[in-house]
Amino acid sequence: MTSFLRSIAAEFTKVFTTRLWWILAIVLFAYIGLLAGGLAALFAGIQTGVISPDAVNTGGGATPDLGSLPPMIYSFASSVGFVFPVLLGALATTGEFRHQTLTPTFLATPRRGVVLGAKTVTLVVVGAGFGIIALAASLGIGGGVLNAFGVDALLLDQETWMQAARVVLAMGLWAMVGVGLGVLVPNQVASIVIVLAFTQFIEPLLRLAASFLEVTAKIGNFLPGAASDALVGATVFSFASPIAVAPLDWWQGGLVLLGYALVATVIGFAVSWKKDVT
Repeated sequence: MTSFLRSIAAEFTKVFTTRLWWILAIVLFAYIGLLAGGLAALFAGIQTGVISPDAVNTGGGATPDLGSLPPMIYSFASSVGFVFPVLLGALATTGEFRHQTLTPTFLATPRRGVVLGAKTVTLVVVGAGFGIIALAASLGIGGGVLNAFGVDALLLDQETWMQAARVVLAMGLWAMVGVGLGVLVPNQVASIVIVLAFTQFIEPLLRLAASFLEVTAKIGNFLPGAASDALVGATVFSFASPIAVAPLDWWQGGLVLLGYALVATVIGFAVSWKKDVT
């Protein structure tokens, strides 16, 4: 246990002595704040009549009603911001291979499973911290814009804070997914390309394609992004889906996302983490 706690302390030092974490945190806050604030203004303006629907080309899509608008706006913290803890987890792991810092780490702690476990725990905590930062943007800016349009932001509602807690959990799990991916694909460039390509293009297209049939839509619920949205309990994807299919329960979504992280980590531990390093 003492060795494990020392390894966790060392992993926190590795994360916070680089500029990567706070650069990603700043970009995360600005990105979520801009998106949550902008879409809160758009949807609230349309629903309250401040903005004419005729002035906005929605492509025939429906806009969320006022009751479901705040949860959808707050969900941007994870439904869009999840890529940041994934990147952090992947870079924190692949950086060990790229800069060969695994050699002194393994010399200090020969039990490689302990090192990987400590890194996973550390990044889950940091990822949860990213969730708090993202919530500060979506709740603070998005909620403030909703109030400015006269829409109840539901900031005193218990379910809002339950959703916020699930966002923090989801972001921690996404960081764990990033660690698993980094162990599975230790090449840093390849890992970054996979993260960006899958999260920004492949999965959104798969979710959209799956949503046209009820059978495929149910299968699409098990994609990692869909599982994360189910865990959080709200997503903008629900308003863009042609066929309404019930998502997974929040705990089911959490288990699916955890499963992706564990599978990637276990396979990566077997194929790359246990190899000799120089």
